[in-house]
Amino acid sequence: MAPPSALISKLKVQLKLSISRLRMVQQKDSAIAKQQRRAMAALLEQGRDESARIRVENIIRSDLQTELLEILELYCELLLARAGLLEPSNTSSSSSSSNNNNRCDSGLEEAVASIIYAAPRTEIKELQTVRQLLVERFGKEFAMEVMEEGAGAKVAERVRRKLRVEPPSQELVQSYLKEIARAYGVRWPRREEGGDDGDDGGKREEQGRRSLEEPLIADVDVDAEVDDDGDAVKKSRKMNEEELTRATPPRSAALAGKSVTVAPPSPSSDNVNPKIKLPDTPEGKAGGKGVSVLGDKRSGGGSGGGGNKAVVGGAIPDADELAARFAALKRKY
Repeated sequence: MAPPSALISKLKVQLKLSISRLRMVQQKDSAIAKQQRRAMAALLEQGRDESARIRVENIIRSDLQTELLEILELYCELLLARAGLLEPSNTSSSSSSSNNNNRCDSGLEEAVASIIYAAPRTEIKELQTVRQLLVERFGKEFAMEVMEEGAGAKVAERVRRKLRVEPPSQELVQSYLKEIARAYGVRWPRREEGGDDGDDGGKREEQGRRSLEEPLIADVDVDAEVDDDGDAVKKSRKMNEEELTRATPPRSAALAGKSVTVAPPSPSSDNVNPKIKLPDTPEGKAGGKGVSVLGDKRSGGGSGGGGNKAVVGGAIPDADELAARFAALKRKY
C-alpha cells in the first residue's frame, strides 16, 4: 500500500485527467446526438413514425448518459477542490486509529460514493482509476457497502436514476419527438391534427401562394376589340395616363390666372418701414424710394400733402404705361 501522501497525489492527477476526459466525451456525445436528431426529423418528415419511436429511445439513453457524465465531472471537481479532506487525520497510536483514517468526511461522502458506484458503468478509464484509488483510501468495506443495492443513502439519487435500465415512458418518447419536429421545422404529428382540417389548411395555403405569385394586370375593357397590333393594350395605357392626369393636374394649370406675390419683410427695430424695390420699374432704375409695404395705411394716415402721392400697388404695369413712363423720364433728364 502506498503512503497516504503519495496516494493523494496520484488521486489529484487522476481527477484532473478524468475531468478533461469527461468533457471530451460529453462534446463527442453531443455532436453524435445532433446527427441522430437530424436523422429522426427526416424519419418524421417521411411519415415513418413507428421507426422514429423505436430509434428515439437511443437518443434518450444517450442524453441520460451525457447527464450522468456531467454529474460525475462535478463530483470530480468537488473532490479536487476539497483534496485536503482526503488526507488521513494524524492521531495518536491506538487500536481505533485505522478506523479513523478510513472514515470518509461527510462533505465528501456523496461524491466518493457516487463515483465508486457509477464508475464501473462507464467507459472512462481515468474514472475507473480514480475509483480504485478511492477504494484503497477508504477501504473495501466502504466500497462493498456502497455497491449494495439497499445502500441508497450514500449514493446520490439522481445518479441512481440515470443508471436505471428501464424503457422510457410513452410520454417521454412523445415529448422527444415533438421537440425534434419543432426544432427542425417538421409538421408532426399529422394524424392527430386531423385529415380534413389539414387538407383545408393546405388548400388555403396553396391558394394564398398562388395569389401572391400572380402578376398585377391592368384593367382592360372586355368589349374592346383586340387586334394583332395590340390596340387593347394601347387603350388601357391611354386610360391609365388620363386617370393619372386627372388625379394630379400639371403645375402650369394650377398656377394659371394667379399673379406672382412677394412676401414683404416684417418691420423690425432696425427697419421700421420695410420697402421692396422692383428693378424693372422706373422708380427702381432711377433710384426712387421703392414700393411701400404698409400701402394705404401710410398714405391715409400722413399729412395733407402726403395724401396726393400715388402709391404703387402690387399690380404689374402694361407696355403702354411703361412706354409713357420712359418718355417722361427722357423729357425730365
